[in-house]
Amino acid sequence: MKTIKRFGAVLVIASGLSACEQLVDAQMDDIYDQVSGDAVKQYEIAKRQGDPIQICVQAGLVSAAYLQAQDEPNYQKWKAIQSADCATAGIPQ
Repeated sequence: MKTIKRFGAVLVIASGLSACEQLVDAQMDDIYDQVSGDAVKQYEIAKRQGDPIQICVQAGLVSAAYLQAQDEPNYQKWKAIQSADCATAGIPQ
């Protein structure tokens, strides 16, 4: 009987840990989304200001944010934007 109680306790603890991991993963996803969104907003500000070098730099920061978030489709999209913006600024990629 003691073995069954211990096994049950282990299952309860393990399921609690799994729920905590899922919560942390969801919170990290939210953080990555916010960081990426902020980087896009900063890029848009730089784009409105019109400095080609700053636009290139900000595009690189956006692509880095998506890389950190492991969001491959947006990373690829922003690498292409970065490449075009940096070419406009005369900075080879």
